[in-house]
Amino acid sequence: MIAALRRWSRKVDRAGNRGLERTYPALLWVRRRTAPVRRRTLPAARRVRAWLVPRLRLLLGLVFKALGLGERAVRRALSLLARGATAAGAVITPARAAAFVLVVSGACLVASQFIDYRGVEIGQPGYAGLPEAAHAPAADVRTAGDAHAYLLVPVGALAVGLGLAALRRERRRLGLGVAGLGLLSIAVILLVDLPNGLDVGVQSSRFAGTSAVLEDGFYAELAAAGAMVLAGLLYYARPCRIRISSSGRAASARRRRPRRRASSRGRVARSA
Repeated sequence: MIAALRRWSRKVDRAGNRGLERTYPALLWVRRRTAPVRRRTLPAARRVRAWLVPRLRLLLGLVFKALGLGERAVRRALSLLARGATAAGAVITPARAAAFVLVVSGACLVASQFIDYRGVEIGQPGYAGLPEAAHAPAADVRTAGDAHAYLLVPVGALAVGLGLAALRRERRRLGLGVAGLGLLSIAVILLVDLPNGLDVGVQSSRFAGTSAVLEDGFYAELAAAGAMVLAGLLYYARPCRIRISSSGRAASARRRRPRRRASSRGRVARSA
């Protein structure tokens, strides 16, 4: 992005210089044409021009100085951004970023177990034409951990531990372990939580027009488990790490090797 801004600023600068070069001959032509007219101007007009021209020059000088200061400030800001991005790139590697996602996804899975994931709405057909603020009362509301006896809490805690270990030591097997825990969590969510969440139960015999709905907790734990799988596979794959073969290293060494200077006229002719 910084390189693109630099190229754009250079293009604007070149376009401005070209515009000034093209308008300069036209200004000279206008000055030559208006020279006889200026000689016949009145003394009052001459006094106005003598008073106005120095001030306009001063104003234009201030404008160009401001533009120069702005350009210097932009260049300094771009250089600082480039240095900051380089320093951040040395600290925040792709492996560490993936490990951080592992830790966050595991923590989100633990937090989602204490959020309501299902409820039974009573009399939902009677609220069909009403505004969104008016909603049917919910009964038999349960948290996500109630459906499977909070089984995913230790699973999420284990994922957090593996993510912290991955931050300290870069081992690809840790990513596979977190991805396996994510697949286990998805299986529990789809096989246990989903059927229990859509089951009306005894509320259908007590009330009329009941329907079971899934709340935010269900989608939160499902998203956290999916993030665990994706981050674990990404940590294991590490697509940003590029291996260079021996031939590529030799070619890069030849490019970096300084060329010898010619010590005779014959060598100079042959190199030419």
